Amino acid sequence: MSATPPPQINSLLDKMSNPDSDFRFMSLNDLLDHLTNAQITFSGIDSSLMTKVLDAIIKALSDQNGEVQNLAVKCLGPLVLKMRDNQIGPLLDRLTTLSMNSEDPSIPSTALRTVISNLPRPPSNASNTASTKTALLGSSQLAHTTGPRQDTSVAAIQAAVNAIQKTLLPKLLILLKPSEPGKRAGSATLDSVDLLVETVRCFGVIMTGAEVERLQVAVMHLLESDRSSGVIKKRAVTALSLLCVHAPDELLSSFISHLIESFGAQSKHKNPSKLRLLVSITGSLARGIPERFGPYLKSLCPFVLSVVDGKDFNDRELGDEPEMEMDEVREAALIALESFQSCCTEEMKRFTDDLLTASTIYLKYDPNYADPEDDDDDEMNETGEGGDDDDGEFGGSDDEDAFEDDGNFSDEDDISWKVRRCAAKLLATVITTRASDLIRGESENGGRAYTVIAPLLIERFHEREENVRLEVLATASCLVNKTGAIAQGPPLAAIGSAATGTMGPPAKKRRGSDASMLDSIAVPEPMAVDGQGVKSALAGLVPQISKSLGKLLNNKTTALPTKQASITLLSSIVTVLHGTFGSSLSIFINALVDIAKGGSSLTSGGNVVVATAQGGSAATATGTSVRIEAIRLLGKIFENHSTEDIEQHLETLVPAISAAVQETGFKISLEALGTMIALCRLLTNPESESDSAYLHAIHAVVLSKIQNADADLEVRERAILALGIILSRTVGKPTWLGTDRRTKSLEVLLERLKNETTRISAARAVEGVAKSTISPQDIDPAWVQAVVVECGGQLRKANRALRAASLDALKSIGANDYCRAALDAETKKDLINTLTPLLVVGDMQLLALSLTVLKFMLVEANGQVGINHDVISAICQLIRVKLGTGAVLQNLLALVEVIGLEDVQGKRDLMMAILKDVGVNGETTVVAKVIAQLLVSGGGEQGGFAVGVKQFVDEVEIIKDEDRKSLALIILGEIGLRMGPAFTVKPKTFFSQLRASGDNVPIAAAVALGLAGAGNVEGYLPDIMKRLSSGKDSYLLVHTLKEIIQHSSSDSIKAHANEMWNTLLSTATSNDDSKAAAAECVGRLTILDPWTFLPELQKHLSSSEPAARGMVISALRYTFTDTEDSYDELLRPIVVDFLETMLQDPELENRRLALTALNSAASNKAHLLAGPGLERLLPKVYTESVINPKLVREIMMGPFRHRVDDGLEVRKSAYETLYALLETSFWNIDLETYFDRVIAGLGDDHDIRALANLMLAKLGVLAKEETLKRLDPISDAMRKVLSEKPKENAVKQELERHKEGVRGVIKVAIQLQNEAKTSLGGGGSQGAKSNTKWKGFYEWLWQNFQGEIVACEEGSQ
Repeated sequence: MSATPPPQINSLLDKMSNPDSDFRFMSLNDLLDHLTNAQITFSGIDSSLMTKVLDAIIKALSDQNGEVQNLAVKCLGPLVLKMRDNQIGPLLDRLTTLSMNSEDPSIPSTALRTVISNLPRPPSNASNTASTKTALLGSSQLAHTTGPRQDTSVAAIQAAVNAIQKTLLPKLLILLKPSEPGKRAGSATLDSVDLLVETVRCFGVIMTGAEVERLQVAVMHLLESDRSSGVIKKRAVTALSLLCVHAPDELLSSFISHLIESFGAQSKHKNPSKLRLLVSITGSLARGIPERFGPYLKSLCPFVLSVVDGKDFNDRELGDEPEMEMDEVREAALIALESFQSCCTEEMKRFTDDLLTASTIYLKYDPNYADPEDDDDDEMNETGEGGDDDDGEFGGSDDEDAFEDDGNFSDEDDISWKVRRCAAKLLATVITTRASDLIRGESENGGRAYTVIAPLLIERFHEREENVRLEVLATASCLVNKTGAIAQGPPLAAIGSAATGTMGPPAKKRRGSDASMLDSIAVPEPMAVDGQGVKSALAGLVPQISKSLGKLLNNKTTALPTKQASITLLSSIVTVLHGTFGSSLSIFINALVDIAKGGSSLTSGGNVVVATAQGGSAATATGTSVRIEAIRLLGKIFENHSTEDIEQHLETLVPAISAAVQETGFKISLEALGTMIALCRLLTNPESESDSAYLHAIHAVVLSKIQNADADLEVRERAILALGIILSRTVGKPTWLGTDRRTKSLEVLLERLKNETTRISAARAVEGVAKSTISPQDIDPAWVQAVVVECGGQLRKANRALRAASLDALKSIGANDYCRAALDAETKKDLINTLTPLLVVGDMQLLALSLTVLKFMLVEANGQVGINHDVISAICQLIRVKLGTGAVLQNLLALVEVIGLEDVQGKRDLMMAILKDVGVNGETTVVAKVIAQLLVSGGGEQGGFAVGVKQFVDEVEIIKDEDRKSLALIILGEIGLRMGPAFTVKPKTFFSQLRASGDNVPIAAAVALGLAGAGNVEGYLPDIMKRLSSGKDSYLLVHTLKEIIQHSSSDSIKAHANEMWNTLLSTATSNDDSKAAAAECVGRLTILDPWTFLPELQKHLSSSEPAARGMVISALRYTFTDTEDSYDELLRPIVVDFLETMLQDPELENRRLALTALNSAASNKAHLLAGPGLERLLPKVYTESVINPKLVREIMMGPFRHRVDDGLEVRKSAYETLYALLETSFWNIDLETYFDRVIAGLGDDHDIRALANLMLAKLGVLAKEETLKRLDPISDAMRKVLSEKPKENAVKQELERHKEGVRGVIKVAIQLQNEAKTSLGGGGSQGAKSNTKWKGFYEWLWQNFQGEIVACEEGSQ
């Protein structure tokens, strides 16, 4: 690191005084390079030279050249980091004086803001009630937030704070004084207010209550001054809300009391300007400090509601002069109410009815326009039969120009459209935050959402103003999407993401609003119990919605944004209701067809900005985007309607979609192909008799797209997929496609399979064709041979996706008898050789597929095809490792079975190889299964094997080697399982080994006995039960019963179920070692006969013995998996009572078991817990997740004290259960309490903290807005965790756990920060904007953990 020599600085200063502006610019640019270079310091420059540099830069701020001025401003940022502490105050003083006296204060004000934003900042958690010095000393490790700061010591921060408090704040009070007649200096400007905003943002944490109060008073005077412009007042409201963030509680309370008094005065003597100001302040406070402001809403909200109660315009008549000032007040009030509702949702519950009243009143508020729909209400209730109505767009006007330009109805003085737009936004916010209460109803007519809101929205579809109409459509889409979410809950992948919906209001250059528009916040709602009820309410409005939207779509003068919004609303309805349009389709289908084919209806103008309602789409409405939405909607209609509904429109639909497919545009063609696939599925429905001409047309278009070399690769891939679907769905129907077309299509698929760019898609298409083949006439043997050869060649490629697709295609060919019959022996042998290298442990998915394909190549080979030495070696290698119980093991056993049945020499060679080369060196369970399967399917001793059952019995009885004996026992058990009653080995063979020496032989004998008993229940089970009843080997025999129950059918053991039940209960309560296995057996017996054993479980749950209750609780956990619907119906009435009783058990361990049972229920039977049941259970889970001080104790180990938490395991189980509920029952969870427990978990034990991190990360996706609201308390918990230091004598394991915990918190913090940035970048989430603590926390995190953050970000990428 080098220092800049003074002569070089002097040279630059000389050039900065040069008359030539180019010299001045270049010298400043060179200076900026020096200042921003981290390798260069200014340590060698004395104070006098630094003063000269400051003088030159400040002088440049007044330069006549604008570029020189801008560069001077840029230099000030890094300069303040290199100057001496005692120079900061004078610099601020000079800049504020210059700002006050300059002809153009914008440049010095910008320079001042730059300096403030680059000064070393105090810690974000510094208390504004404590002394600044004390707060600063608490952060001696503070680093910089942004920019190349080098001096980050406490002294530098203290110097910056002193300069702000002693120099800047007094000058700010002067700058904020309202302007006076004839006086310019010191009067407030927009720049001075911006300066205040920047100061509070950077240094608000160190301001004392007195300083905040003085600034508040100054801002209020500015707001109340009649000489302040609207722009200044709007910015001043923002400044006021920032000041309130740092105001002490007493000051905030006093300020809000002042607001309440001011509102009271306005109720007596109304001044629209001041009233609007007060309303705007309340809205800003709700957005800035929602948690602190919420409790005051019960006093403030009625004042704001009184502005929009509608009482003040009841006496108005059409033609009266517009009330512009009051309309502006109403607009501000509606925006404030929207902020209240979105930021302080819980506190606004009591005002829900008032909000609905206000929004519904002002959604219709149009005092200068006589609504033509008023005379046509009856017509709205009828379903039209076509889209070519002659009554104009709104059903009562024959004037085609009525909708062409909203300027025909309003002039510059009419701003009532702003009021209506804000009313629509408020209504959307109420719907998103109160969806459950509004949509659910006591009857199938739904709640108020469908009795009051929906009819009004449909009525307002004819709104004359484009801005307002789009908000109305967006609100309607929001209602529909919320209905779907409440009726059944959306997929987890879609939760938290923005719902697809309508477009937002178009930009209006001739109009503006002084009130800010904010996005509404979507709050996830619980799943409705009466799902069909709410859907029925929506379905009842489909005819009216169809007619209203049909008028908009059929009118050629309708703007593109409205058309796209209308299409998206229809799409949402189809998605939620899965069709149900029926005859109503004829109202708008022709309009969709015209749009899809790019007709004249796309020539109407109009663009759109981002919508604010939750149904809004964030795209720009263009001809292309509208066309894509229309094509996508047609696809959904085809997927959710019958052929009868669509048949009458096919004559126009097929050409329109074909034209879209032939488009050169990538997006349109791709979407059209997806829609064409849906249409093809509809036309080839087995229950329908479609006109083959339509299929021929579709086939021709798809084929031409595949063969078009100029088409985009993704388009061609989807066209290949479409061709595969056409071929697969027309098998057995020669008239639908025709032999010639089918042959040509298969040739094209083979050609595409050989092409490097399209072979993956072609392989997937081949898979579908092979699966659907139902006769030899459907497929050409030569084509099958060529496809197999080509797919076999693809298996040698490095592309995994290609290998997987090729294996899937080969699997389908092998599984189909007609396709497999087309393969000759040589082709099969070549394919076996190609598959052999894939038979390795690694990629288990490809291994499972390879085993399956290999099996099919051996099926019905008639001795012509067999396994070779390489295949045998590969199998021997596979059985040396654990293969689990999944697809790989099952496919391996299926392959071995086919080898035993089909390959005479191969089965013998394989058996000898396993016995000689693997034996006890392999994975015992896998080796035993393979040997048993090969021996049984190969015919046993009569199959030519050198070994048989007798040899393995001898191994058990004679051989002393423990491993060999264990393997022989398991082999015998597996053979008995497969042979059934034909298995001649008696139970005593296994009984004799239950007390053998060694650890492995007895348990192997018990398992083998159970496997053999499962194959021959009547021959084995009586002897087993007799021995178990005598008390001999109870631990081992319980495992035997577990194997029998697990591998037997319910019919085979039903006769012995009661005896097994009683014996297992007795064993479980008397033998702690066998309790877990006995509980599993009891659970599985309950599944076999729930009508008998569920009441028994319930009876034992009230036992006085803790062990008996614990066994029942453990047993119930196993009843939640692998059960049928009939069992669910039996379990439904009692499961909640079961779980509730278990969670209240006095024994700590039993409560832990109960939580694991609830976890199992949440993972497998979430539908049984939904609704009131979960509401009863969740509070008990929350209780168990709280640290219980009574369970925490200290023990002495030598001179050391150790803290032991006996409740830790229970809390872990509680958090695991909460995580499982988040996965499966998100819409039934009370997020308020849930978030509290998650945040508390961040400060708990390491394992619980890891779970809390996972839960928080998932909540950031599922409930993004709710998470962003709670960033402040989350930041407090995270800061506490990250501030913890490991003990000085911590061992390596403890250090690694601490490091892992820090890394987990940082990962979640990065995710939440990215979501907060995204929310703010998209227009600003109310929750994201109000979290000042989080912003400071993330700055602190970056300062102290920069390396870890970078590592986590790189790791995620």
